[in-house]
Amino acid sequence: MPFDIRLKRAYDSPDSSDGKRILVERLWPRGVTKEAAALHEWMKDIAPSADLRKWYGHEPDRWPEFQKRYERELADNRVLVGDLRAMCAAGPVTLIFAARDEARNSAVVLKAVLEQDT
Repeated sequence: MPFDIRLKRAYDSPDSSDGKRILVERLWPRGVTKEAAALHEWMKDIAPSADLRKWYGHEPDRWPEFQKRYERELADNRVLVGDLRAMCAAGPVTLIFAARDEARNSAVVLKAVLEQDT
């Protein structure tokens, strides 16, 4: 059965349909309070490494290579990916991210990886 995984910016209001809200950023989003974020968990160690994040810099032409590099990092981080998959199997999960670009960010890659083989 496929997972119910949603993506939402940290700056968007929480909704009762979000299910478990999990921040998947290494850095806390600027200007967002803990109360406003309404998170169930912050999985900062599943986010791209600091080096990869800095290299990417949200440059659209680097997106294809960023995807590949982040997928490799996730493959090396099987425990946390497995933990997140287990949460997804239990019900709806919303991956919370901070990037402005809603189509090209690490949460998009993470969602695709989580949905593989489901």
